[in-house]
Parts: sequence; structure tokens; C-alpha cells
Amino acid sequence: MSVSRDEFRDAMARLGAAVNVVTTDGIAGRAGFTASAVCSVTDDPPTLLVCLNRASRGNALFKRNGVLCVNTLASGCRSLSDAFAGKGGLDTDGRFALAQWSRLVTGAPVLDDAAVVAFDCRIAEVLEKGTHSVLFAEIEAIRQGAPGGALIWYRRGYHPVGEVEAV
Repeated sequence: MSVSRDEFRDAMARLGAAVNVVTTDGIAGRAGFTASAVCSVTDDPPTLLVCLNRASRGNALFKRNGVLCVNTLASGCRSLSDAFAGKGGLDTDGRFALAQWSRLVTGAPVLDDAAVVAFDCRIAEVLEKGTHSVLFAEIEAIRQGAPGGALIWYRRGYHPVGEVEAV
């Protein structure tokens, strides 16, 4: 007996994850999307795994540019997350106009004030699995960002998490 798509999705809703805006820029153009399917793979070389829907308009852009930045959102950035998730109907320029951006090593857009951490990466490998492209991204630079809490996605909703103080 296999697990149904709905059963899997309901179970995954109970797995809290950081909310990230993943961006790219280069010869194919600029793009970005909201993702919670991001995790570390190895520290040698430092590598992240990022899942991107194959039907996404930005999928080909990310692959052609070969670079990305994972911007882990600060706790007050729900509207930015929603915009990059496609809510509100903004085009690419409108989404990027909502925040201040800069560049590190790869040229992918890095959030200046809205990310608790940003991982500037080159895409080292792509694996196609079901509905998604799995991007293995080797980290070229890291920017520690905004102090304070981060934003997580849990039970299909946003939740702020703060820094834990020593007791």
C-alpha cells in the first residue's frame, strides 16, 4: 500500500521549515521564488539542496544562470514571502522592488535587511525527481544578516521563531 499525495502533504505540513526566498540573475534573467524545501547536504564542500517545481516559470532561468542565493527570511517578512510565492499578482520586477538587494560572489540577488542569513551559491548538479528539480548548490559566500528571529512555515502557516537566550 502506497502513501497518497494528500496523506504525504498533510504529514509534511507538520514538519516545520525555514522560509526562504531563492533568487537568481545572469544571462537568462532575474527570478525568485519562496521555498521551504531547502536543507544542508554536506560541509565539505559546503552544499545546500533546493527543490524547485519543474513547472515553475523560473526553473529554466535558474538552470541556465547556474547560480542562486538562498535568503532565509527574518520573522517580519511574511509579505515578501507571499509575493515571491506568487500571491498578489506582482511580476518579477514588482517582487524585487519590495526589498533592498545587493550582490556577493555569484551575482545572484542577496537581501540586504530582510534575511537572517544568505547563502550565495553555484549550482553544481541538478536531479529531476517527480514534479521537482533538485538543485545541489555549492556555497561561494555567506552573509550573516538581520539579528533576531526567523520565519518558519508550519501547519500551512507562518510562525516567527526567536533567538534563544541563555538561562
